[in-house]
Amino acid sequence: MQISERLEALLAPGDEQVAVAALRRYFAPLPAGGFTGAYFERLGGGGDRPDVANTFTSDDIVAVSMLSVPVPAAAALQLLEARGPELSDLLAKIPTDVAFAELTADEVGDVWSVRDAYRELLAVPGIGETTATKLLARKRPHLVPILDAVVTAELSVVKGRYWVPLHAWLTADGRAQHRRLEELRLAAGLGPEVSVLRVFDVLAWMVGSGYLTS
Repeated sequence: MQISERLEALLAPGDEQVAVAALRRYFAPLPAGGFTGAYFERLGGGGDRPDVANTFTSDDIVAVSMLSVPVPAAAALQLLEARGPELSDLLAKIPTDVAFAELTADEVGDVWSVRDAYRELLAVPGIGETTATKLLARKRPHLVPILDAVVTAELSVVKGRYWVPLHAWLTADGRAQHRRLEELRLAAGLGPEVSVLRVFDVLAWMVGSGYLTS
């Protein structure tokens, strides 16, 4: 994975002011921040609460729309009703207490339990790669990275081959990049409900979307 020069500069140690300001801007409550995505993790108390962690709810569908990805009505009915039991069974196989960077390289491979739920979501008409990963990130925010065209363009990777190279990047040199993102989260005053993956996603998205031009 080769991140863009502008994203690399933003994440480089030694000058965190721009990155911290970007995170504070993004996660500021409306109308100050101007980003509905600030509510993705927090809406309804979060999608990974113990009582709903293995069930897609209407709150999850609304939360995904906060990231500018509306779930079509017919697809929403599939998630909430027709395919609900099967999806719940698949979610139950995905741990809730493990972070992405804590996995081994082998664990992120083809047998990763997240991939089964991901494929099942893709089988729902109207749900593509981006929507599927945002739904899964809502249920397992510390474990599932979001696949987004803007973000993956900043990393020079294709959507279908994102998780493995991202994991390698985060865990290289004793998880140096993971620790760096933790530092930025702390400096921005964000709580643990905002995952390291989300910190990375937001910064990459803001760079790729033109909100950070320097």
